[in-house]
Amino acid sequence: MASEVPAGFEPVKESETFEGFVGPLYERRNGADYACGFRAAPHHVNGRGVVHAGMLSTFTDHTLGNLVEQAAERPCATISLNMDYLAGAHTGDWIECSGRVTRQTRSLVFIKGQLSVDGELVMTASGVWKKLGAD
Repeated sequence: MASEVPAGFEPVKESETFEGFVGPLYERRNGADYACGFRAAPHHVNGRGVVHAGMLSTFTDHTLGNLVEQAAERPCATISLNMDYLAGAHTGDWIECSGRVTRQTRSLVFIKGQLSVDGELVMTASGVWKKLGAD
């Protein structure tokens, strides 16, 4: 299994939050450009040897949530996250997620994202986050 992490990605700070238990996760920040990635390991797959949809969902929520909070400049909470699974990912694959905010209102942020392996789409996502706190 390949274990290298692509250039520019740094480990996400370890924590006692849920993401800390499903990783390790990595992130790349370059100004407004933000992406996350992880190397699929045996603990990420289901009984058929394919990365579990729950892992992909968690990873997508983590990445898009970080993008939303960066755009909103305050904490936000996921209201809706819709995913379309296009292909499987397997142990050893480097899975990368990126996205872009498509719209912001006074209280909501809308975003679209995608997961890829070696440049090939494995999942697309769209979601809505609620801005928390005072305006």
